[in-house]
Order: sequence, then structure tokens, then C-alpha cells
Amino acid sequence: MSMKWDGVTHEQYEQLRKSVRWEQEKPEGAVAHFAGFYDNSIRVTDVWESETDLNNFLHSRLMPGVAKIGIQNQPQVDVFPLYANFVPGAQSLA
Repeated sequence: MSMKWDGVTHEQYEQLRKSVRWEQEKPEGAVAHFAGFYDNSIRVTDVWESETDLNNFLHSRLMPGVAKIGIQNQPQVDVFPLYANFVPGAQSLA
């Protein structure tokens, strides 16, 4: 899954991390999450076991958290099958 969400700030992302707690309470089917900021938007790349797992997380956890902190606009999301992956060391870069 690739997401571009215009206008989301560092502070809002941190509020979501604390509220939704995806790092402490791993969502079913979540494999990897990468986020960065560029050109007044957050860019997110996630790897999920299935699109169903992604959609369950979005509807049951993420979007309620988004509503709670007051983000009004919607992201641009592309979901596509993973062809290959390589994560040398599998360590946090942040």
C-alpha cells in the first residue's frame, strides 16, 4: 500500500501513533510500515499480508483515530500486490 496524505503534519502523525498504538498493538496482517514527509504531505508505504487485513485496520482503528484528532481530508491510496522485497538488517532507520 502506498499513501500520500496532503496536509498531515508531524504532530498529527505522532498523535495517531499514540492514539492508534499500531506499534504496541500490532494489527492483524501488518508486515512493515515506512513513513516520511515530503512536499507538505506524509508518504506511507505499508506491507500487509492481505488487502482485507489492511482494510480491517483502516476501518476499525486508523480512521477512527483520524476522526478523533480532526484530520478532514482523505489520502490518496494505491494498493497493489508485492512483487519483491529486500530489507537488509531489518532495523529501524528513524
